[in-house]
Amino acid sequence: MFASISARYDRANTVLSAGVHHRWRRQAVRWAGVGAGDAVLDCATGTGDLAIAFRKAGARVVATDFVPEMLAVGRTKAPDIDFRIADVMALPFDDAAFDVAAIAFGIRNVADPARGIAEMARVVKPGGRVVVLELGSPQNTLFRTLYDMYRRHALPRVGGVLTGQRDAYEYLETSSADFPCGEKFAALMRSTGRFADVEFRPLTFGIAYLYRGLTHGRST
Repeated sequence: MFASISARYDRANTVLSAGVHHRWRRQAVRWAGVGAGDAVLDCATGTGDLAIAFRKAGARVVATDFVPEMLAVGRTKAPDIDFRIADVMALPFDDAAFDVAAIAFGIRNVADPARGIAEMARVVKPGGRVVVLELGSPQNTLFRTLYDMYRRHALPRVGGVLTGQRDAYEYLETSSADFPCGEKFAALMRSTGRFADVEFRPLTFGIAYLYRGLTHGRST
């Protein structure tokens, strides 16, 4: 499914979010507290937008995904980033190899999200950060109703027109509607036992959420 939309994925994201997804990614980078030279792992990178945002902040970035077609697009956009095929539930990296591990709009596609989060924490140094950016559900009742109407009706139609793959955007609607957000997802992160602290905050009235887990121990 993701391979079939890879060539039109970036354009569809920009149109469907009115460009706000770029701002959300920049906020994720800021919340990660990345410094120049930090080692960052971007999981489920897709076409590399979050990886590129981390690189612009001065980080050394490795970007992984399990869809070769998505990675091929990413390499054309950012040939200086190390793109690799990998599954977030079985990352091919040593323990404590990175300062930050991040994933944007990908954790809901993982068969076992808790296992994926635990793997991301494993490859992060003590006192490092795991940052998750994911779609959510607005708390305001009126706004949630309007957003749900857009998500159920407009998103599959427009996504289908832009990519020729309406099924992919019907999946996006159902997967995001059913996925836990806010405190429920923060609880899932805590359940892994990998974090000393987990925080979250809504973005754009709760259309998306940012989560940050601080791993046990001190950074070195």
